[in-house]
Amino acid sequence: MSSCTHSNRWSRILDSLRLPLVQAPMAGGATPPALVAAVSEAGGLGSLAGALLSPDRLEADVAAIRSRTPAPFAVNLFILPSVPEVDDQAVEVALRHLAPLHVALGLPPPAVPSRWCEDFAAQFETVLRLAPPVASFTFGVLTPAQVHLLHEADCCVVGTATSLEEGEAWVAAGADAVCAQGVEAGGHRGGFLGEDANLGTLALTRLLVQRLPVPVIAAGGIMDGAGMAAALALNASACQLGTAFLRCPECGIAPAWKAALATADASSTRLTRAFSGRWARGLENDYMRRMAPVQADLPAYPVMNALTGALRAEATRQGNTACMSLWAGQGVALGRALPVAELVATLAEELATAGQALAGGGKGRLNRVLSD
Repeated sequence: MSSCTHSNRWSRILDSLRLPLVQAPMAGGATPPALVAAVSEAGGLGSLAGALLSPDRLEADVAAIRSRTPAPFAVNLFILPSVPEVDDQAVEVALRHLAPLHVALGLPPPAVPSRWCEDFAAQFETVLRLAPPVASFTFGVLTPAQVHLLHEADCCVVGTATSLEEGEAWVAAGADAVCAQGVEAGGHRGGFLGEDANLGTLALTRLLVQRLPVPVIAAGGIMDGAGMAAALALNASACQLGTAFLRCPECGIAPAWKAALATADASSTRLTRAFSGRWARGLENDYMRRMAPVQADLPAYPVMNALTGALRAEATRQGNTACMSLWAGQGVALGRALPVAELVATLAEELATAGQALAGGGKGRLNRVLSD
């Protein structure tokens, strides 16, 4: 099938939106149906983070979104092997270093769980049956056969890329659009052809726009309408914002996490693999600093993610931010505690103002330079 057809699927989604805005799918409870539906109702594309959800929970959450809005939305999954590789020595290292932290939180000693993650094959079959308007994927690339099945179900397919090679892999698989995730982005790095890709959002977006035959969505560090205008000026088809929505009342993260975001500054975030075994960006805290010397010896995702599950859950219950995974992007200091509808309206106003400044009217610096 031609790239033109793929482009048309994404174009139909974009044409149904009032703003070229995608709310990032942020796993771990940040994107309950209320948030997803509110973004879609406000004119953007809400995204349900389905990676950590069971098939039954996926079905219930999609039904809840559809009960709240007829507008398009996305469901995102992590592409993971059915049976992850387990490095027993690395597991022992993790258990040894997690043990004193469990004691400090009043937990039993850390132990190997009964399973490492949800079964991707079962999740995929559920998404295929539910047929959301957009299905997006992270941590891997689908086979062309899987993409074909989603297309037959009338799903627009979006793949995450942190490098040109990953973007090309998604194009080869038949994706309708590629999300360019810059290193500024909060949460997990979405790459799958090596974890060392570190291009910034603008550089990666422009590279993919120039080299790929499908639309590109810019993601990472974009917090306001001016940031959206910058990415759109590079011919991104839309912008994906995640951290910008974390302080919305509809967002499902813990109050302690929201409070930490409110006081964060531009230098507060760090990349770490100590929580999950995969590089992810969040607010630096005691856990990240304590585990930094050994993080290279810890097991990979999803094994480490499962091993820290009890610790993170109890820390969240206690409001103990020292041991919580406080995911956030580099633009965190620009965050605003606004209801979704108000935030999206504000982004639209800012985008319009920034667009006018770029286009002319004698106001923008670009216009003044071009006039000299």
